[in-house]
Amino acid sequence: MKETGLVDHLNRAIWDSPLEGVSRWRSALVKTVRLVIALARDWFAGQVSLRATSLVYTTLLSIVPLLAFTFSVVKAFGVNNVIAPLLHELLAPLGENESELVSRILGFVQNMQVGVLGSLGLVFLIYTVIALVAQIEDSLNFIWRVEEPRSWGQRFSKYVSVLLVGPILVVAAMGMTASIKSAAVVQWLLTVRAFGEIAYIASQVIPYLLVSVAFTFIYALMPNTRVRFLPALTGGVVAGVLWQLAGAAFTALVVGSTRYAAIYSSFAILVMFLIWIYISWLILLLGASVSFYVQYPQYVRVPSKPPTLSGRVREKLALLITYVIGAQYRQGQPALGVEQLSARLDVPRESVAEMLSALQRHRILLPTRDDPPRFIPGRALEAVPVKMVLDAAREVGELEGIRMAHLPSAGEVDDTIEHAERAVARSLERVTFHDLYREEERRADASGKPPA
Repeated sequence: MKETGLVDHLNRAIWDSPLEGVSRWRSALVKTVRLVIALARDWFAGQVSLRATSLVYTTLLSIVPLLAFTFSVVKAFGVNNVIAPLLHELLAPLGENESELVSRILGFVQNMQVGVLGSLGLVFLIYTVIALVAQIEDSLNFIWRVEEPRSWGQRFSKYVSVLLVGPILVVAAMGMTASIKSAAVVQWLLTVRAFGEIAYIASQVIPYLLVSVAFTFIYALMPNTRVRFLPALTGGVVAGVLWQLAGAAFTALVVGSTRYAAIYSSFAILVMFLIWIYISWLILLLGASVSFYVQYPQYVRVPSKPPTLSGRVREKLALLITYVIGAQYRQGQPALGVEQLSARLDVPRESVAEMLSALQRHRILLPTRDDPPRFIPGRALEAVPVKMVLDAAREVGELEGIRMAHLPSAGEVDDTIEHAERAVARSLERVTFHDLYREEERRADASGKPPA
């Protein structure tokens, strides 16, 4: 009983205590505890670890083609010798096995002759590279509760940009670092004791900084939604620090343990490599979760499973979405996307996205070509009956589940449903959204207030 009372007291202190009017340190402590609990909840749900495992498999398929593609890009700049140092840095936690693994990977890359592959082999080569980037985007979309992926055209353009620009940025960063280190002024400053100590501290901090910047860019660009800079930076810093600390801990584990070599023999290098790749992807997804919860703190209380909506809630949500988007269009205001609609209606974004998909199937609403898309009316407001929107809302889930036609027929039941359908159709057959807006304007004129 005492343990139950203590748990209840802790739950009330964490979840029910208001954060307004309390000290900053207490507010920060409560928010941090809530975030840790939310991350642990997502971890035990199993989806995060499952997606990290999937990324490990995709990495095995694509690492050699990806490095071959990167090698060909940086070779055009005459700096193809930067791949080896980069691999040594990424695989440093593997300890003494790191050099052997890097040499083997580079051997595969150098022996790969694209001309010998043929057209089919070249297509598979490109597919494995793109599949890795697509898998990363899909995993981050899952973290950010994004149901709609980018179109294939948007994916291709963004992936090619990442694959072309990424190696160039790495080369530029490494070249800039080498130039600064070799500069005469820098060499002289390092001989001064004070500047030497600063340089030593900087050498310890810069790896954390560079990794954090890399994670920040991934979180800001990859999900198919708008990620604000501060949440992306927060997740990037958390992931960067965890990655460096995990690397140090993993190195100590590899150096101090001889059981793996005894059990797996020559496969020990591969096993260690797989474990480290899994840990790296797990940290990337964990940082993405931190970014998501920082941007949307209201989701800390909500499990990652999409909320279940009742039939009447779906109907009202569909009417509200159509009404708001139509009002924006009528008033000449900017079109709204999923994020804006979710914030305005105070409804989880995945529920809004699901309803928008249903309204698009009936061409009630249409997406713009923005990235991410915004939505405008798909037809004239006078031609959008309220009944059409209600029908679209009621059909949500039927495409993936049991349809009305699949259920057995029963005379009295079928007659009752048909009678109800006819009654609703008669009462709403002439009601359009144009009528709703006119009624809203009449109410505004009577009250002297502008229409909502």
